[in-house]
Amino acid sequence: MLDTIFEYTATDVALTWQHALWTLLTAFILGAVISVTYMKTQPNYTTNFALTLIILPSIVGIIILLIGSNIARAFSLAGAFSIIRFRSAAGDPKDIAYVLFSMAAGLACGVGAFGYAVLFTVALCLLMMTLHLFRFGTRKAMQQQLKVTIPENLAYEDVFREVFQHFNVDYDLKRVRTTELGSLYELIYTIALDKNANPKALLDAIRIRNGNLDISLTMTPPVAEGY
Repeated sequence: MLDTIFEYTATDVALTWQHALWTLLTAFILGAVISVTYMKTQPNYTTNFALTLIILPSIVGIIILLIGSNIARAFSLAGAFSIIRFRSAAGDPKDIAYVLFSMAAGLACGVGAFGYAVLFTVALCLLMMTLHLFRFGTRKAMQQQLKVTIPENLAYEDVFREVFQHFNVDYDLKRVRTTELGSLYELIYTIALDKNANPKALLDAIRIRNGNLDISLTMTPPVAEGY
């Protein structure tokens, strides 16, 4: 039984109604499983992307069915799809991984490897859920953007070093620019605050040092680079 499920050759796949229906049905189900896994592991997901993950395996499966083993048809489809231009910003690396995941599932369905498609989808979904459950690669500190205005008579390189060390803040000076015709400097830091840190006490200490000039702390959520 298992041998018949996992045994296939790409040249044996023929474009028939029965095979096409099985391909679409399997690809749709696997796409739904991948989409649900994505929504469970990505709290800030978008609805459009979740819907795309559902239909993407079916689209790839249809393309593989139409191509088959016909080389001329493959070049024709490649030329047709080269006309399409996608204008979008670079996404999250995890989103790109899910797109490739969905395409691989559709590719497996298109060549008739339904057993392998199910096996790989279940295995990778379990892997994604496990990494998300154990918060693999997630930073414990909150990354935020700090903008501070200081007078021109202060040396901006080390002006807040003692303050950051006192509050145990990891910081990185990203940009320096002049304002008010050069009479003031605006410093832009990327800082990492511990979860137990007191942002107000930090801002009060900075206000004493910069003479109560403008301060802006962007309360961005924690950046999770892992899964």
